Amino acid sequence: MLISSIVVAVLAVYGVNSQCLSEDDTKAGLPSTGASLYNGQLNFTLNIFESINQAQPQGNIFFSPYSIYHALLLAYFAAANHTEASIMDALGLSRDETKIDVMNAYKFDQFMRTLRTSESYEFISANKVYVDSNLPVRECMLKFFQDELEKLNFQADTESARLHINEFVYNQTKSNIKDIIPKDGIDSMTKLVLVNAAYFKGVWASRFDSKSTQKEVFYVSADKQTFVTMMKQKGKFNHGISEQLGAHILEMPYKGDNVSMFILLPPFADQQGIEKVLQRLNPTTLAEVVGKDALLPRQVEVEFPKFTIEKSLPLRSILEMMGVGDLFEPTSDFSWLTGEIGSHFNDATHKAKIRVDENGTVAAAATAIFSFRSSRPVEQPQFICNHPFVYFLFDKPTQTITFMGVFRDPKDID
Repeated sequence: MLISSIVVAVLAVYGVNSQCLSEDDTKAGLPSTGASLYNGQLNFTLNIFESINQAQPQGNIFFSPYSIYHALLLAYFAAANHTEASIMDALGLSRDETKIDVMNAYKFDQFMRTLRTSESYEFISANKVYVDSNLPVRECMLKFFQDELEKLNFQADTESARLHINEFVYNQTKSNIKDIIPKDGIDSMTKLVLVNAAYFKGVWASRFDSKSTQKEVFYVSADKQTFVTMMKQKGKFNHGISEQLGAHILEMPYKGDNVSMFILLPPFADQQGIEKVLQRLNPTTLAEVVGKDALLPRQVEVEFPKFTIEKSLPLRSILEMMGVGDLFEPTSDFSWLTGEIGSHFNDATHKAKIRVDENGTVAAAATAIFSFRSSRPVEQPQFICNHPFVYFLFDKPTQTITFMGVFRDPKDID
């Protein structure tokens, strides 16, 4: 399976001395776990999922909350005053922590991911901040982000700069995301482009046999049916019922057992099942699903669609719904980066793609900011995904959701 994600934005960067990110950076706590960063990311994930569903209540959804979150983290480090406060609230960061505390957690997270190598799967997260060569950047910020920051001359050669950024995204996502920035995406007035690229590759711990794959009916609604290519297998999976969410739950792990796809399948008869699941999904009910002993291993007959979905997301309107519209206002303040005010984002977009087949999953995403109740299961339950369901990829070591979506209709899949 393979998953990639990118976030691109028009702004951000930072650096370190005794007063670079706070009044006294030397008083920052030690980033022992980065737990607060992960907690904020989880809250952000569920909040943005709700906002996206409100904006797109009928169709399929697929996006990378991880990628969007990390792009906004870069914007947060660059921001000051009211802009910093609005981003902090959206990211779910604690007001008790200083910016250097959050930066330490961020750096710790990046460092720990470099240590998490595995022969079974691969997960990479890379950040990049492209700054116009004529834009002043605080010296301490240049030092702190020496690995992330790269200067480009947007004014002199806009097209070369665009192609350079697109190449970075293309390479980081293993050729999955092409031309994240369109020809009209940046111009000679562009000052910064912020990018997060996340990539995951792995295979199912229990692969599907392609000989069992065949066309089956998919029930979009009570009065609308279509066909989908359905994969099938029988095996031992973690399975259960969440009374709080009103859904059957199945965990399909990838090889290595650190990353799993969780599927939330409402009852077939409940036409409002997806909406009820999304309304009830919060940190508490999510913990019920992904907790160590939340599900029980059972022999399950699984049927799951084989599909490819590619989606684009108008991220600016989503972020405005979440209270981060200040990013796009002329009055926004990114003076922690430049030492002066006057810069703001123009737009934000997100693109994501996922392919699920017998071997695993391939997914990629890019963001640009220039952003029940049910009867008890039988002894050998069936988990037949022939009607709308919610799914997400969960990284167990960090307790984060990297990709998530809603499968409502096979109409726009390959």
